[in-house]
Amino acid sequence: MERRIKNIGVIGAGIMGIGIVQIAVQANHAVYLYDAQPNAAKNAYEKLNTTFSRLVEKNKISQSELKQALSNLHIVENIQDLHACDLIIEAIIEKLDIKQTLMKQLESMVSPQCILASNTSSLSITEIAAECQHPERVVGYHFFNPVPLMKVVEIIQGLHTDTQIIEQLSELARNMGHRPVRTKDTPGFIINHAGRAYGTEALKILSENIASIPEIDLILKKSLGFKMGPFELLDLTGLDVSHPVMLSIYNQYYQEPRYRPNVLTQQMLIGKKLGRKTSEGFYKYIDQVKQEIPIVQKYSANCHDLKTVWLSTEFKDDFEKLSAYLAQKNIQINPNTQPDADDLILIANYGDDATHSALCLEVNPEQVVCIDMLGNFEQCRTLMPSLITKQKMIEAALDLFSQPDCETIVIDESLGFVSQRVLAMVINLACDMAQQQIATVEDINAAVKLGLGYPFGPIEWGDVIGKEKILRILERISSISHDPRYRPSPWLQRRCKLNLSLMHQQ
Repeated sequence: MERRIKNIGVIGAGIMGIGIVQIAVQANHAVYLYDAQPNAAKNAYEKLNTTFSRLVEKNKISQSELKQALSNLHIVENIQDLHACDLIIEAIIEKLDIKQTLMKQLESMVSPQCILASNTSSLSITEIAAECQHPERVVGYHFFNPVPLMKVVEIIQGLHTDTQIIEQLSELARNMGHRPVRTKDTPGFIINHAGRAYGTEALKILSENIASIPEIDLILKKSLGFKMGPFELLDLTGLDVSHPVMLSIYNQYYQEPRYRPNVLTQQMLIGKKLGRKTSEGFYKYIDQVKQEIPIVQKYSANCHDLKTVWLSTEFKDDFEKLSAYLAQKNIQINPNTQPDADDLILIANYGDDATHSALCLEVNPEQVVCIDMLGNFEQCRTLMPSLITKQKMIEAALDLFSQPDCETIVIDESLGFVSQRVLAMVINLACDMAQQQIATVEDINAAVKLGLGYPFGPIEWGDVIGKEKILRILERISSISHDPRYRPSPWLQRRCKLNLSLMHQQ
């Protein structure tokens, strides 16, 4: 059945509805806006008029473009007035029964060619369409807030959705300046699904008392390039939103360990420490401004006349980088197979903690300090001693790696540091999504970069960092902890074994 999209109906004049209307009218589509609340649609018109006027003031659009956009917008007071639309997008409350009722109502009044789209962020499209006589025309069209700035839209194909509709909505998205990403009808779709690893693993690290809230945020921003730390992000979103999403996806996947929530956010939710909206979450806020938590170092930098380092690395690039750095500092590397009693034993390890590394290398754990080489060495250095590392060795390592404009942080023992654990989980989860064919590798990467602001798509990030390093981290954490949360994805394992790019499609 051939469908053409010319007239677009939008139901819901809230923030999302207004945003969808804005990009549609600017793309020169006739848009019919309806809201069940009296005057809500008219008020939305005034808000858009103000928005466009500001864009004119900033020279983003011309006065003629403002007039054209507003002329494309039609306010309707009766839902029946949407009967001639080619596409209707609902952006109403996230309640399944209400959306199902609306879809049945729309189906009874529109033409057989009309596409019925839901802007749902979490509900199953198949379930929304379950009561419809023609579920093949029901589709997910999930935009992100703020719609004009978040240049991505998830197109969710329900079990019965006509494939032709996916292609038409993809073209429409591109015409409106957005990148379409196609996804199966699975919990969290692409972006909310892929984003689970960042916050949940950071919370697990925090609950293990490996590092403080500001240390974890700082390490992940400086070392890996995330725009916001996980706890800053949770405060911004609000735990009244974030925790239920974590719990929902965990339960929808039948308690899959990868998505396991944390008791800490449940406690904070009960205690109404929700984040910015309550002026306190992981941080405190005054007039919406975050109050910084000082990082308290347990150790002070002290050289202790360090002259020799016994160095152990697992990868050639780490050895070259550390050797060059030590040479600049006039520190000699002990070339012997075993360290001397007064050497700092420096280990660039992946996936295990200082204790396991020391035992594996058969060296004295009292001399051991591990260093994370996974992220940006020039921006951030994370050091990890064993439980019994001598204080003078820790202080010497801290002195050695402390530099202006570079954060150096000493954390407690952890399997895989902070950056290693978080990034390995982000990449592994995305590999699992590709394995399940929830979306293509290209769409997963694009969706995460545009929707979550990560510096790389999660699957391409594995190639950038080194897929072998990611696999080693996961294998070791999984082997030592026996937690199935960290089991490596088959997608990752096979491509490592065959020396293929993680981007390689089946």
